[in-house]
Amino acid sequence: MTTVHDLYTYLDGLYPKALSCAWDNDGLMLCGDGSKEVKRVLCALDVTERVITEAIEEGYDCIISHHPMIFKKMAAVNDSDFHGRRVIDLLSHGISVMSFHTRLDAVDGGVNDVLCDALGLTVTGKFGCDGEEIGRMAQTDAPMNLQAFCSRVKGALRTPCLHVVSAKKPVSHIAVLGGDGKDDWEAALAAGADTYITGTMSYNTLLDAKAAGLNVIAAGHYYTEAPVMEAVAKTVCAQFDGVEAVVSECPCEILTV
Repeated sequence: MTTVHDLYTYLDGLYPKALSCAWDNDGLMLCGDGSKEVKRVLCALDVTERVITEAIEEGYDCIISHHPMIFKKMAAVNDSDFHGRRVIDLLSHGISVMSFHTRLDAVDGGVNDVLCDALGLTVTGKFGCDGEEIGRMAQTDAPMNLQAFCSRVKGALRTPCLHVVSAKKPVSHIAVLGGDGKDDWEAALAAGADTYITGTMSYNTLLDAKAAGLNVIAAGHYYTEAPVMEAVAKTVCAQFDGVEAVVSECPCEILTV
């Protein structure tokens, strides 16, 4: 029998807290009974109302997410706001939640390695600002023009749109950082990248990166991180006999219209 405690202990060892950024808050977010048996696990990027409804209606025992369900301190738990309602709904149905955030970005085989693999890139090293080597340096088999590489990214990630700035360089040495990469583009440039792939960048940082000589492809926060949840689900199934782990069917809730 696999318990909530067994599952979290294993994943906490596989994705160690020591890899998390200092500002992060993740781990065992919600657990009413650590000794409860886990038979079905739902993996999702975010613990939204739609994911919670899916977990309740389909009889899941646990949700594993990338983004922390509880990030900021909660002053109270009641049904007057959506944070409290989420906690109440999950606990009342015996569903635990564990989240692995920046440690899953940084760990070998995590968000950024999976992203490189999805894009057909060969990982050559790591990079990051303030000594936090979360991102990956990678390269293509041969230099590509930016437009052709953008087509590859869009097709591989099934993202509806890209935000792109061109420094008029061929794509060869690529810095990869899923999610919000606005703070790390200078570290990517310093690591020798000609192109930076991330999820989101602010308008000003996109212009600054271009002026500094860096191509940037912002492919969407959700779309650059979602592929890792399939890897997490496969890891759980491989480790625990009798435990079913699947990726949520809920799509990205931030629409491009």
